[in-house]
Amino acid sequence: MIWQRVILIVLDGVGVGAQPDAAAYGDADANTLLHVAERCGGLRLPTLERLGLGNICPIPGVAPVALPEAARGRMLEVSAGKDTTTGHWELAGLIQDHPFATFPQGFPDHIIADFEKQAEVRVMGNIAASGTEILRQLGDEHRRSGRPIVYTSVDSVFQIAAHEDVMEVERLYELCRIARRLLDPWRIGRVIARPFTGDGPDNYVRTPRRRDFAMPPGAPTLLDRLKESGRSVYGVGKIHDIFAGQGLTGWVKTAHNREGMQRTLEALEQIPDGLIFTNLVDFDMLYGHRLDAGGFGRALEEFDVWLAGFLTAMQPADLLLITADHGCDPTTPGTDHSREIVPLLAWGEGLAPGVDLGIRESFADVAATLAELFRVAQPCGRSFLERIRPTRA
Repeated sequence: MIWQRVILIVLDGVGVGAQPDAAAYGDADANTLLHVAERCGGLRLPTLERLGLGNICPIPGVAPVALPEAARGRMLEVSAGKDTTTGHWELAGLIQDHPFATFPQGFPDHIIADFEKQAEVRVMGNIAASGTEILRQLGDEHRRSGRPIVYTSVDSVFQIAAHEDVMEVERLYELCRIARRLLDPWRIGRVIARPFTGDGPDNYVRTPRRRDFAMPPGAPTLLDRLKESGRSVYGVGKIHDIFAGQGLTGWVKTAHNREGMQRTLEALEQIPDGLIFTNLVDFDMLYGHRLDAGGFGRALEEFDVWLAGFLTAMQPADLLLITADHGCDPTTPGTDHSREIVPLLAWGEGLAPGVDLGIRESFADVAATLAELFRVAQPCGRSFLERIRPTRA
């Protein structure tokens, strides 16, 4: 027997140590998982522990085991950058030679002018800021004037915030679509709609109706090839947005980890074969960027509890891969992503225990492995399928 369905879960922002080139990104001291565990006084992750997470890197509270149930390893990112889109694209076999453009001082006047003309609006802001802080700064003025708030960060993002009582969410999405078309030549990775509610600086809250409008992949990915072969490719969470819908046969968007985990479990009943591709965003969005190591740790422990039940729901022809797309260390200076190695766990019935996959040279090794499994073309990455192939295959 060989696997007929793969569940690929990305723990957004859960890195396991600085890459060799991390200093060039200002991340030489980053180690998200280790530092979160240290700040929490140790983590309780019994399911991930028996799979072998503690064998990948030192984690207070998560011990290495003599014979991990999952194959385990670490993966280096080859692409230039440390953002969500770049990491996911590389996992799907598309390597970026040049990073997406960033504008940490705000966008050039001509970009803003072109956007205002095409969208028929006047904007405010145009600075780099955290999403919660800019609402405190400009939320009241936005409500008085009706002008949408444009802001960015150290990531390649053009974010537009608007209060739901001031601008209908569909109108906000329309502005984002206009910005997306305008910004493609500038290689800005994502345009993000940021609707919010509340009646004052101390209680403005971003709502779950956020939507990401990503720059489409510049070449076919593993997802495209699987879809073309007639297989199901089902995205859970941000996957649809990250790939601009390309290569998917179905998807569901989610507001938080809990919903993402539930939708992934439900997908086992809905998607009989092919790929279920899940992004769990809270580690990064709610805790890494907000420097909340305690919340980060609690979210990992909640995932671990869910994972124990999910493993029992998997079928004999299922392969589970757990990894990440970058780091987001809440203990290092700044609120940016961190250029980190990511963990790799592979678990399925018949897989030989204790397999050490070592240090993989690219996230694209995941794409190469799935391409070999499903017998589709994949031009980059090195497959580790032979290392994990079921002993009873």
